[in-house]
Amino acid sequence: MEKKYIGAIDQGTTSTRFIIFDKSGTPISSSQVEHRQIFPKPGWVEHDPIEIWENTKYVIRNAIEKANVSPCEIAAIGITNQRETTVVWNKETGKPYYNAIVWQDTRTKDDVDRLISGGYNDWFRIKTGLPISTYFSLLKILWILENVPDVREDAELGKALFGTIDTYLIWLLTGGVNGGKHITDVTNASRTMLLNLEKLDWDEEILKELKIPGQMLPEIRPSSDPSLFGFTKLDFLNCEIPIGGALGDQQAALVGQTCFDTGEAKNTYGTGCFLLLNTGTNIVRSKSGLLTTVGYKFGNDLPVYALEGSIAITGALVQWLRDNIRIINKSSEIEELARTVEDNGGVYFVPAFSGLFAPYWRTDARGVIVGLTRYANSGHIARAALEATAYQTKDVIRAMENDSGIKLEVLKVDGGMVVNELLMQFQSDILDVPVVRPKVIETTALGASYAAGLAVKLFDSIEDLKKNWAVDKIWKPKMDEAKREKLYRNWLKAVEKSFNLAED
Repeated sequence: MEKKYIGAIDQGTTSTRFIIFDKSGTPISSSQVEHRQIFPKPGWVEHDPIEIWENTKYVIRNAIEKANVSPCEIAAIGITNQRETTVVWNKETGKPYYNAIVWQDTRTKDDVDRLISGGYNDWFRIKTGLPISTYFSLLKILWILENVPDVREDAELGKALFGTIDTYLIWLLTGGVNGGKHITDVTNASRTMLLNLEKLDWDEEILKELKIPGQMLPEIRPSSDPSLFGFTKLDFLNCEIPIGGALGDQQAALVGQTCFDTGEAKNTYGTGCFLLLNTGTNIVRSKSGLLTTVGYKFGNDLPVYALEGSIAITGALVQWLRDNIRIINKSSEIEELARTVEDNGGVYFVPAFSGLFAPYWRTDARGVIVGLTRYANSGHIARAALEATAYQTKDVIRAMENDSGIKLEVLKVDGGMVVNELLMQFQSDILDVPVVRPKVIETTALGASYAAGLAVKLFDSIEDLKKNWAVDKIWKPKMDEAKREKLYRNWLKAVEKSFNLAED
């Protein structure tokens, strides 16, 4: 049977999707299911790994049925995932020892403070490209080893396996307790605070210093792997589908936006916001609070690196207004409410719910709304929430330009929030550069499908992928410079108000 399609599992922070693409990169079918957000304590964020696995199986089956295609027509599956989120499970039973600890979780703040006060920050940055932070997987693994019964003992015996969500799903998809493959890709590995960026392997010195059993870590593979990650072993499929690639979600978007040339950048607007700049085969170490990360690695080619600015709360702020404050009933209503006012009315919203990520890296920050007067209303709050995403993006781009010496000329955008035209215009205005939305805005899943398609030779080269990319809409700046500077100056004042608010 002809292999005409590629499947992509997109396991995100709030939902799991399966999208089937044709060879031109056009989605022909998709299925999506949300999962619970679990908040046991302030600052703690968890997911149920079993729920995510059940949802993954459901969306695969549902998307295939909706597309009315045979699974045997799918050439390969790629996986993209929320990064840093940490799962530890028993390889003999398949059961997680504890809920997945999500990238937003801040329970390990004391460990961060201890390591920084011990003088380890530069040590980690040089080795891994990352600052010491609650954000990454390492301290989440350590917390599980130290706080969940039996885990350390089982890890020493080789029974307990660690993985980011890609690893957990690959293990289950390829058989689980019956020979499942314990594998990750180099982009996800680069987000653990355990990968040596130059060697592209687990750093033995870090493992020894932090007492992490090396046998619980997965094998590291290229993002697109011609030797394959394995084959699906799902009862409801009448054939086995090769798993050809995996990428952390933001690196997948970099690939989906075909940012293959040094200096190209993309921003993904999802639960958080993530801006990546391709720095080629050179490791550019940030002096401005950015992350140095692996962008992608295709087969035996040299790895491509990136600078990344990570923003914790963007789309999640809209969800918060919907679920906690209830000034909107659906996330899509935020734009309509924001358009009821001409401007933000002097209101600024800094959504530091779990601290501030790049370029500040302040775990002591907490969310603030400043500039309130009797004049302010729900429309101003909604507008301030949308503008917060654009301001935080500007913070990151300023740092990125400082580190790389590259002046951003165009910003490619993707993710769920780019349908919000008010936000996209304001983003262009505050950056003073054009903002470009592609025809396929779900580029995270598209990038995963590209990686899988390259692995099985459905695509011959990245030139094939570039031909698929097409512009949907361009926003150009309309704001005068004086207003731009005034708005941003007030934003920086608001950010300062968020510091030192976390309780000891």
